[in-house]
Amino acid sequence: MEKELVEYIAKSLVDDPSGVVVNMIEGEKSTILELKVSEGDIGKVIGKQGRIAKAVRTILSAASTKTGKRVVLEILD
Repeated sequence: MEKELVEYIAKSLVDDPSGVVVNMIEGEKSTILELKVSEGDIGKVIGKQGRIAKAVRTILSAASTKTGKRVVLEILD
């Protein structure tokens, strides 16, 4: 569910939705989501002073409370 949520949010923010790729790495107590976007869209996902990235992480944290697992979002460039 978290993977689809990050994909949806990222595709809504960027100019090139086809360049959005989310890779999910499952751990025992946490899940890592790696977000990769087109080179020109990286700023749109991070936002000024990282505000958008922080907001997406907050939404992920709230969404993952059901599973009890910690979800970490990494934005790859």
